[in-house]
Amino acid sequence: MDSGMYAAYTGLLARTQALDTAANNLSNAGTSGFRAQRDYFRGVLAGGIDESPMTASQVGQAVNGFGVLGGDRLDFGQGQLETTGNPLDMALQGSGFFAIQTTNGVRYTRDGSFTRSSMGVLETSIGEPVLDANMQPITVPTGSIHVSADGTISVSTSGGSAIAGQVGIFDFSDENVLTAEGTNTFNANGVKPIAGAATVQQGALENSNEDTIHGTMQMVLVQRQFEMMRRALSVFNNDFDKTATEDLPRV
Repeated sequence: MDSGMYAAYTGLLARTQALDTAANNLSNAGTSGFRAQRDYFRGVLAGGIDESPMTASQVGQAVNGFGVLGGDRLDFGQGQLETTGNPLDMALQGSGFFAIQTTNGVRYTRDGSFTRSSMGVLETSIGEPVLDANMQPITVPTGSIHVSADGTISVSTSGGSAIAGQVGIFDFSDENVLTAEGTNTFNANGVKPIAGAATVQQGALENSNEDTIHGTMQMVLVQRQFEMMRRALSVFNNDFDKTATEDLPRV
């Protein structure tokens, strides 16, 4: 069988998966703290083919010679910072994450759109407590709020100024241990974090690291590649149909 069919099939499979990734990236181009996913490729047989030249399978070699989509990896590149003027909005410049307490345990995020609960607890927009360096919630009194570059929160009132706490900034020696949960929350899967080196910018949010223009161009490119692979596969199918209906009966 012509190995070109394997190339067309694996190409179509890869572009089908890549189309889903591109669509997800584009749909979240406006989500604060979102990290885009990028495709990576591998051989069809993950472990390769361990065969001697004398016994090597021609079909196996043909199949394994073409790459298929191995999966997606999170792109942890910096997103653009946008000023909001909200004193509780915080953006990270550099490598690191905020820690939040969710119903499923501690999770990590780059989305710093925080609020103050009725009890004074610093929390996310959906009510999940933001944690300090000791993985404890932070209580912020009423007053004028100032957040320094290291995440220290100080509150000024008529009675003076006091430090309310310090937002924890965490990082990982290998960011690939993180898996996405939802649009901008990440699970460390039990791996302990280390201190992050990112600095905090008060009154700003970090945008997605996938911009609309790039996302749209990628979407169009993948759609065109998908159509090319589909047409190529159709050509091979037509050739096989011709062989089955015209050539085989003569044998």
